[in-house]
Amino acid sequence: MRVGFGVLGPVVAWDADGRAIALKGPRHRAVLARLIVARRRVVPVSRLVEDLWTEPPPGAVGAVRTFVSALRRALEPQRPPRTPARLLVTEGPGYALRADADAVDAWRFEQDVSAAAALPPDGALPRLEQALTRWRGPAYAEFADEDWARGERSRLAELRLHAVERQAEARLALGRAAEAVPDLEAHLAEHPWREGAWRALALALYRTGRQGDALAVLRRARTLLVEQLGLDPGPELRRLETDILDQAPHLAPATARGGAAAQVWAEAAAAYDRTVASGARARLESTVGLLRDLSMSGGGGLRTARQQRVAAVAAAEELGDPELTARVIGTYDVPAIWTRLDDPEQAASIVAAAERTLAALAAGPGVPGQGVPGVGPPGHGGPGHGEPAHETAGRESPGHGTTGRDTPDHGSPERAVTGRELPSRWVSGYEAVEPGPTGEAAPRHEAVRARLLATVAVESRGGRSERGRQAARQAEEIARRLDDPALLAFALNGVFMQTFDRAGLAPRRDATGAELIALSARHGLVAFEVLGHLIRLQARSALADFASADRHAAAADRLGERHERPLVSVFTEWYRALRLAATGQAAEAEAAYRDAATRLDGAGMPGLEHGLLPLALLCLRVEQGRPAPTDADLDWGPYAPWARPLVLLARDQPAEAAAALRAVPEPPRDLLLEALWCLTGRAAIAVGDRETMARARAALAPAAAELAGAGSGLLTLGPVSRHLADLSDALRKG
Repeated sequence: MRVGFGVLGPVVAWDADGRAIALKGPRHRAVLARLIVARRRVVPVSRLVEDLWTEPPPGAVGAVRTFVSALRRALEPQRPPRTPARLLVTEGPGYALRADADAVDAWRFEQDVSAAAALPPDGALPRLEQALTRWRGPAYAEFADEDWARGERSRLAELRLHAVERQAEARLALGRAAEAVPDLEAHLAEHPWREGAWRALALALYRTGRQGDALAVLRRARTLLVEQLGLDPGPELRRLETDILDQAPHLAPATARGGAAAQVWAEAAAAYDRTVASGARARLESTVGLLRDLSMSGGGGLRTARQQRVAAVAAAEELGDPELTARVIGTYDVPAIWTRLDDPEQAASIVAAAERTLAALAAGPGVPGQGVPGVGPPGHGGPGHGEPAHETAGRESPGHGTTGRDTPDHGSPERAVTGRELPSRWVSGYEAVEPGPTGEAAPRHEAVRARLLATVAVESRGGRSERGRQAARQAEEIARRLDDPALLAFALNGVFMQTFDRAGLAPRRDATGAELIALSARHGLVAFEVLGHLIRLQARSALADFASADRHAAAADRLGERHERPLVSVFTEWYRALRLAATGQAAEAEAAYRDAATRLDGAGMPGLEHGLLPLALLCLRVEQGRPAPTDADLDWGPYAPWARPLVLLARDQPAEAAAALRAVPEPPRDLLLEALWCLTGRAAIAVGDRETMARARAALAPAAAELAGAGSGLLTLGPVSRHLADLSDALRKG
């Protein structure tokens, strides 16, 4: 079990799910805190006794050992009896806490602050904001009077003050002076002797048009320093006061590090804030547009955008305007490449809101074409039925145009959206729908509905419901009929996310990626052009066409760098590790995987990050014919059911492995479908489970021409054909 520790506030420990671990009494917490202060070094028992008691009682050494035993039981509850502890270890004359480098909030805080120091303001700010959120109170709060904690508390407190001031500097550099003011005022109320903070506050006030307040702040700083400390302000404060009085040009936001762009942003944001009423509905739509862009700016931006998106949708629904809600939901057309959701609960709430909005729109006043989304007049040709005409793309080609498709099979359209019968006028074709006030309303309402349907398709990824695939087909049909490039790009993202109903569909996804690239390049849809290249990178990897995959990786990197999309390189770096693995360079691949995994820390994509590194290294071992890793502290994340049988086999526990294999579910319908089936098949061969072998062979057969797992663009288990041959041989011999 992975354990985290918190010392930026009261001393606590958390399990892998973020739940607090009971640490018993204050002496237990004191032992733990003292070992954390030692930073993985050994603390002799004699030193622990001295630190815990002013006058040690008889039996103090035995008491320390009792505290340690209780902590071990709490921190490693699943450790078998009489096996050595892996976390709180005995070494030489004492004990050490062998916590991972990222397991203690104070250590992660230091890493964030250190990393921010080497970044430009736009990269430093999210790292500093993340660092400061780790604080829950004074460091080692309940041990403020202990000599052994005093130095570490002071060091961390000083580092926190530095981080607050560095955060303010980053905001100033980015033209976000107004955001810096309240934090600096609170900071100086507690720490009035910090001249750098006074300077930053005065500059922030000046850049928000408050010259008088800026001068008043500098006068207040002078008074405090002179009257309380008998010191004159330093040269930087004196120079700033002179510059403000002279309105020196270099103080203007346009000449700050953010440049003219920062000034435009600050002035436009201020004008918007003054002009548009705080409760105006336009604010919601503007907010979602900002969140869409924020989500592509990096890890901190992605996390914030995901959280605020749900709040924006809820706010729109509260206003009771389905069309507004539809626009708020549909505007967030952020391209998605990974098929495992970052936050399933949030995604489910978005899907539910989209479905409610579709139903509300369908039940409202009608206009031509405003029936159940995606349901056209009888006989209308559209996409989504059968195999797409372009799915057989099997090699790199210079260009791919839009191709038509056959009429979709919608099943029961009356229930497609609402789960209930709708009035017949909504489903009987254009001629029977009540006319609206204008002829332009129909395309507009269809486009809104298509965006809702595309949202349902994207946010339903990885599931087994037919609804996601149906929504993708309907969104694509509407987009093609309206000839709307941006809408079609979003709909094709939904189509991609719903192209995992069986193994072996890399060619179909390849064709979707090819169309996205061509469409986006023609119409300047950069984000979707990047998506198209990443989709083709995955698909060409699955088809062992690494020359083409390399070109798509390079194209994605160029676009990401040119258009400031930092998350693109996360995927291309993982691809390059896969490339090494696929060409048999195991040692280099393992090192590359570990390096790539560090890029996921703070990337804001837990659905991608959780358990991925152990899974990639397991696939590397299986491909080499080596046993699975057996480290007890490996966090397999959502892949634990598929890894567990192989781990038990590596521990020489075949009976337990067979039982674990019987409990393994079918893999999710996502980019790792083939890889997880191959792991299941390997375990089934090892324990002689013929039924599971047969299921694995049947599931993998359509992917016989692919590399297992390589369609993820992240990892591989080698040719599916080899796994199929091994399964067939095992079934034949059995």
